[in-house]
Amino acid sequence: MNYLLKPIMALVFFLSLSNAKEFVIDNTHSNIGFSVKHMMISNVKGNFNAYTADIDFDAEKKIFNKLSAKIDATSVDTGIAKRDDHLRSSDFFDVTKFKTVDFVMTSMQEGKVYGKITIHGITKDIVLVSTIHGVIKDFQGHQRVGFSLEGKLNRKDFGLTWNKILEGGGLTVDDTINLAIEVEAIEL
Repeated sequence: MNYLLKPIMALVFFLSLSNAKEFVIDNTHSNIGFSVKHMMISNVKGNFNAYTADIDFDAEKKIFNKLSAKIDATSVDTGIAKRDDHLRSSDFFDVTKFKTVDFVMTSMQEGKVYGKITIHGITKDIVLVSTIHGVIKDFQGHQRVGFSLEGKLNRKDFGLTWNKILEGGGLTVDDTINLAIEVEAIEL
């Protein structure tokens, strides 16, 4: 009887992955965004313009079997060239040494994506709330999935400690970074 157990388990495993498909990110319909409180009174928003992702998505179960991303830190864009140059400097991303921000999912449970994020050469755990917006066929017959990921991180955890104290108290740049990621991906 034990000689049947391994083939049956292999078949169950294969069938559980049969709905999983590889997707490629559609950069023209996606955004890797962030915001941070500035001078304690407003939020500065920005994004990264260059990134790639490996996505293995099960459309039937609406779960990721694999999700990883590589973000080009030099592509940071807040709409102000002088601020973007400062963000690329050794005060923040230090892009001459650390060219990418990397994310690798470790698991997904109940609408949360758990993973490891590496910024400035330092890797930490992160939890992102995932919302699957839908799966459709496009005009060319390709399957597409739309989803968002939201989370927070403390920039000091990654050695991004630059700041200035304001005259009336408080700091120029808050420690908490809010992440807002919108993705549309196409099945390969």
